[in-house]
Amino acid sequence: MTAVPQPAPSPESAMPLTLDDFLARARTRLLHEPDLTGEAPRGDHELTPEFRAMVDAMPVRGAAVLVPVVARERPSVLLTLRSPDLPSHAGQIAFPGGKIDPTDAGPLDAALREAEEEVGLARELVSPVGYLDAYLSRTGYRIVPVVGIVKPEFGLTLNPGEVDEAFEVPLDFLMSPDNHRQESREWLGLMRTFHAMTYEKRRIWGITAGILRSLYERVYA
Repeated sequence: MTAVPQPAPSPESAMPLTLDDFLARARTRLLHEPDLTGEAPRGDHELTPEFRAMVDAMPVRGAAVLVPVVARERPSVLLTLRSPDLPSHAGQIAFPGGKIDPTDAGPLDAALREAEEEVGLARELVSPVGYLDAYLSRTGYRIVPVVGIVKPEFGLTLNPGEVDEAFEVPLDFLMSPDNHRQESREWLGLMRTFHAMTYEKRRIWGITAGILRSLYERVYA
């Protein structure tokens, strides 16, 4: 069983945030059903519009991630550091998640299954709260983020082929716009712009930061 590094108390966020307040907002502001057929207004194309034409030329593939909010006195979000040996997004910080398989009952089932497979998070410890708007990646995945509350007594067993580490970041840090950045980088001759957040020495960027920004805008903005 793997011990998960927990966030240390810090004054880095000016937004005091309690679990009760988060739940009250989330239950009314999150989607009650997954967005399976819409145009996916969120995505990598928001900050780099050129991606939209690229993605429209690809077959769309369904995926789901779990946004696990740990029910601590100071709520946190459980994140993973992907293995450096993976063929895509190697070494990046991510949510547990992956492709929706034909055997999955839907995005919720896929997100819970992937969390069990990647980090050993038992699904009975996760209480789903709602969904965020689907997020369209530049690689053609239409990702449905599932927000769930995780009981703090969880234990993890990491799948070393997929995950190097699991750790927690305070929810109030991630939900403070003062900690949100937009960065740019040249990629295949295109200037790509993306969301980014840095907590201590951990750099959260790309899809993960974009979904966290989406959570902030829907629940707190």
